[in-house]
Amino acid sequence: MEREKIGTKVSWITIFINTFLCLFKIIAGVVGKSSAMIADGVHTLSDILATFVVILGLKISSKEEDEKHPYGHEKFELIFAKAISVILIITGFSIGYEGIKKLILGEISTPGKIALVAAAASIVLKEGMYWYTIIIARKIKSISMEADAWHHRSDAFSSIGTFIGIFAARMGYRFFDPLAALVVSFFIVKVGIEFYLKATKALVDESVDKETIEKIKNIVMSVDGVKGIQSLKTRVFGHRIYVDLEIYVDERLNVKEGHDIAEKVHDALEGEIDSIKHCMVHVEPINTTTLFN
Repeated sequence: MEREKIGTKVSWITIFINTFLCLFKIIAGVVGKSSAMIADGVHTLSDILATFVVILGLKISSKEEDEKHPYGHEKFELIFAKAISVILIITGFSIGYEGIKKLILGEISTPGKIALVAAAASIVLKEGMYWYTIIIARKIKSISMEADAWHHRSDAFSSIGTFIGIFAARMGYRFFDPLAALVVSFFIVKVGIEFYLKATKALVDESVDKETIEKIKNIVMSVDGVKGIQSLKTRVFGHRIYVDLEIYVDERLNVKEGHDIAEKVHDALEGEIDSIKHCMVHVEPINTTTLFN
């Protein structure tokens, strides 16, 4: 619940800023006759929609286990992360389409100064929102918030391209305005595809990274009574981890002693690695004389 509370607070703050920025950019684009700025404003509107998706994803993924979802709801956040990625991809293609259309038809006007001011303001605000969101996203391990952070940064990139395009157009190179929109669309689509693939990997029970595997092994082997590890399997489940483990113990131990060792391993792993949601430890008896020979 604390994770949801923190993520939701950040999301509402960015929605408030984006709403103001979206209105300013679209008005500046219309008044300043800049297709690049209007496209940039539409991109910011997609940011707002994406952040609402993040809030919904955090709320659902933070729900406790129930009869229909005994393993929890964490994977729902990955589905919402894919939805944000699709929004990014569609936004990128739509901006690129408008840029190509204006270049072909030659319907290009010289942008006004207000469009240049709006682009500069957007660069500063959106980069700040990226850092604010990405820091919290990594803190609470939210892939949908991380995707949303990159949505903010893609808007900052978009505004940089818009600024350059508007500036060049005002210098007499009017084709730079729609050309800037076209270049920016490429980067937006690229980020969208990358996060779509990242969310897909997490949905198919991919194992954790090598560093975490080594950390798990070191913790297990530090528990008194563990003679070795026969098998270790991990899978990413949303922002959490499941661990299936088989450990060797001395075959001369009774059932209770073996169980106590397994319980210590379980508690050590879940206590030292916060992202582990559940750890299943199976005990495998072994002849210690054979092991050391």
